[in-house]
Amino acid sequence: MKYWLVVLCAAIMSFCSCAPAPVTPEGEGENEGNKEQTYDVYLLIGQSNMAGRGVMLPGDEAPIEGAWLLNAQDVPEPACAPMNRHSTIRKGVTMQGINPAWSFAKEVAAKSENPVLIVCNARGATTLGMWLKTAAERYYSEKEGDDKWLWGQPIPNHFNEAVRRCKEAMKYGELKGIIWHQGCGNSQPGTVGSYLPALKKFVRDLRAELGVGTEVPFIAGEIYHGYVNAQYFNPVIQQIGDYVEGGYWVSAEGCTANSDNVHFDRAGQILLGERYAAKLFEVLEAK
Repeated sequence: MKYWLVVLCAAIMSFCSCAPAPVTPEGEGENEGNKEQTYDVYLLIGQSNMAGRGVMLPGDEAPIEGAWLLNAQDVPEPACAPMNRHSTIRKGVTMQGINPAWSFAKEVAAKSENPVLIVCNARGATTLGMWLKTAAERYYSEKEGDDKWLWGQPIPNHFNEAVRRCKEAMKYGELKGIIWHQGCGNSQPGTVGSYLPALKKFVRDLRAELGVGTEVPFIAGEIYHGYVNAQYFNPVIQQIGDYVEGGYWVSAEGCTANSDNVHFDRAGQILLGERYAAKLFEVLEAK
């Protein structure tokens, strides 16, 4: 209970201090991104560990220098935690905490010539099948932990929303990378063997819809090493390069977790985001 109270308070603080300024009659808000500026765009998608379950602390709501976040109006605003709050498929807003996108944005912005624009559109408890282009329609519900005002409404198709929002961001710049963190929902020993063939199709469809090729790296990550099924899933995700051209992975070794032994804690989320950034630069520098 204490954990969720901290998350709730932090989320409220972030919405109050990091919300975009109202749009002026001329159509430009003082906190909006500049369409004349060229941004490096990054799409970050996946399930709960990408949505972020790390506890926020005072100060996390401060804007990240050089980093922008695509907001609910599909306009860049100064990036700050929680980075998944504008996801159009997310669960309840109070569940959004520190995620890998936060430290990833810090690391990438500090080393990039251009400002970075993050599109974070994750949802907890999603399987890979729910992310496919052909996924069946689902609905927001109390059971899923969704915001009450959404109960009974259809959840937007995860694939389509990732594409739509990323295309909006690409109006401001060039897509430089896709970061994917998902796996707990597909980690059962009897089904994990079908994961990479399905992921290959997902990545192919995603790149095709976005109009990009293998020059845009697709970077996935291991799930928490202490998770009950990590022994089955992590060796599989390490083989991503054999299935997905331009596919890479990062280790979760040493990334600590909350008491549920499923979700990375604050420190684990930050370390994971830093590893995603390091892998990105490793890949881009090798090209």
